Amino acid sequence: MDIRDADFADPRTQALIQLHLAGMHASSPPGHVFALDPAGLQAPGVTVWSAWSGEAILGIGALKRLDAKTGEVKSMRTHPDHLRQGVAAALLERVILEARRQGLRRLSLETGRGPAFEPALRLYRNRGFVDGDAFADYTPGGFSQFLHLRLD
Repeated sequence: MDIRDADFADPRTQALIQLHLAGMHASSPPGHVFALDPAGLQAPGVTVWSAWSGEAILGIGALKRLDAKTGEVKSMRTHPDHLRQGVAAALLERVILEARRQGLRRLSLETGRGPAFEPALRLYRNRGFVDGDAFADYTPGGFSQFLHLRLD
């Protein structure tokens, strides 16, 4: 598996981002999708990686820097053809490594509730993320849940 900076001009990357957005909208109530669109993923302070095996895109993951001490895990998605092969875990490790390299002290994430979100929640909790309070511009609500990982 080769993890590298995402190439937004590559149609395979674009297709996976669109698949991610469609999945978030299909699994979330209206007004509760906070996934970044392609423009948001290319904004300053956001780093996106894609995982590849040969010519096949396996997944994407991103780190959004919120401030000098905090980052947010964004846009984690494994391509449906490559589920349960360690893609998400490898991408999450890349996000954590980069967050530490940047000197961040905490990684946070917002995700939803329900069966579509359970595999991701297991991944995050197995990696040491714990439930916590809303952060950044998020507000506590019935659908969103917030997890945090201390990096120091």
